[in-house]
Amino acid sequence: MKDRIINVLAAFESENIGKSFPLDYCLPLYHSVSDKELPHLKHVIRYKNTRQFEEDLDHMAKNFQFVDWQEFKEYKAGNFKPAKKIALLTFDDGFREFYDVAVPVLERKGIYACNFINPAFIDNKEMMFRCKASLLADAAEKIKTIDPEIYFIFSLKNADRSILQKKILSINYQEKDILDQLAEKFEIDFKAYSQEYKPYLTTAELKELTRKGFGISSHSWDHPKYGDLSLKEQMETTDKTFAYLKENGFLYESFAFPFTDFEVKKDFFDELYKNEEIYCSFGCAGIKLDSIKRNFQRIPMEMGESGAQILKKEMAYFRLKKLINKNMIIRK
Repeated sequence: MKDRIINVLAAFESENIGKSFPLDYCLPLYHSVSDKELPHLKHVIRYKNTRQFEEDLDHMAKNFQFVDWQEFKEYKAGNFKPAKKIALLTFDDGFREFYDVAVPVLERKGIYACNFINPAFIDNKEMMFRCKASLLADAAEKIKTIDPEIYFIFSLKNADRSILQKKILSINYQEKDILDQLAEKFEIDFKAYSQEYKPYLTTAELKELTRKGFGISSHSWDHPKYGDLSLKEQMETTDKTFAYLKENGFLYESFAFPFTDFEVKKDFFDELYKNEEIYCSFGCAGIKLDSIKRNFQRIPMEMGESGAQILKKEMAYFRLKKLINKNMIIRK
């Protein structure tokens, strides 16, 4: 019902979204851009192909002025006067397609982007648990016969394959060891896959991207959901990542929450901003305000629709929530 209302309202949004956009900044978020099938991503991220990505960029460039990290900071400080509302392009997770596919497009168009990475996965030493789940879900779809023990692990009795896939994809960070058990039964070697397909960027590529002027910043050590962690655990994974960024000469002034900042309390931000080198943090709740003034919400752009449609729907939803005073996240 909610989606239907938003779709109807989105149809009434002006085509000139640069003028009608409710905030003075737009923060689009992507993970990967690829024209190939990526088994480690296809079940968890609806990534766009090159043509769709370029169409999104062209639409945003028509309505916003893309800025780099320094310009974003200068703008927020009131020292930079853009011709239009601004857009800061962001990517998460440090996938190799950022270097191979997205950056050549961005260089051609003169657009900056910042990629928020998890150091645990750089150089393909390890793979994020959601990527492992995607590989297993892919195997569950394609394998001829499924080992009965796989059903036993989930307390299922020869359920439909789609139910098995959903179960695999619902495994969370705290349960991630189950994925390694399942890999044995599916005869999938995560390490071999990582070495062959190299899903993530290498240290050398990150340094090359920095040299080219792109941002490499913090997304936690290994991508837990912060709302499920204690404050101590939240700070440990955050601080470990900042130490890595500083050591390698990357951008250590910002932090983007893995998954979401939903249920992250004020005490985390109080602790985070004790580090005076940190300028801001980023969530991904769409067009929304935050009671933590230095925490900015980004717009997920991989929703199976064009960027133009996603932005219109986000704008419509923001206006709808404004009517009932619900367009700000309040941290306690």
